[in-house]
Amino acid sequence: MHSVSEPIFTSGFPLGSSAGLVTALEWLGQPYRLTRVDMLGEMRTDAYERFNGRVETPALVTDKGDVLTETMAIALWLEGRDQERRISFAPGTFEADRMHQFIAFLNTGFTGAFFSMWVALESEGATEEYRETLRAFGREFVAKRHKQLEAMMGDSDYLIGDRPTLADAVFAGVARWVDFHEAIDPKDYARNYPRIHALRQRIEADPAFRFAVAIEDGEPVTGSGAMKGLVPLEDVLRMTGALRA
Repeated sequence: MHSVSEPIFTSGFPLGSSAGLVTALEWLGQPYRLTRVDMLGEMRTDAYERFNGRVETPALVTDKGDVLTETMAIALWLEGRDQERRISFAPGTFEADRMHQFIAFLNTGFTGAFFSMWVALESEGATEEYRETLRAFGREFVAKRHKQLEAMMGDSDYLIGDRPTLADAVFAGVARWVDFHEAIDPKDYARNYPRIHALRQRIEADPAFRFAVAIEDGEPVTGSGAMKGLVPLEDVLRMTGALRA
């Protein structure tokens, strides 16, 4: 393992929550590189498991060559480098604490609410009755977490104030799952969760999020200029010692 010129962020597709942190990297504006990871294929190899024992994305290879996993840990790493406070707040302030509160909720209860729906999608050989039981269980929890998040939010444009932060980025990576899994009836979504609906519209129109989704889809795209290039996963696995001869 050795240091790299810029941190390398591994972003999963399809529909990885890591698109949210790609959005945050674009907002931050500091140099980084990206590695696209097929979560249905190349992520399920022995080499990738040695790279990240959880067999998930996202993961970050820092500029010192260390491998950092888990959304919350990577978000805090980015916060520590945000000296200009583009995506965070000064440590010890109420706004910083509030941001951490949102990130923690989004990365646990809100994200976890979709778990059974992913299981229903990925369970090979499961009966349709079993899948529908999982989907029904998921819809119940997704609605509950949306209700809780709606109550946590104020009337500002973003989760904390009038500019996007790491909390909004974590939200953006997961919030779109409600459409993919058809977890909430579209007729009820804007009516029951107007703040969430408005925030999604605002962030999903943001150039940084559009860049993250284009990268996820493998499309040629130019972002803010902070992203300095794509790194093949094989190179990342080799430099971190996960790819063995």
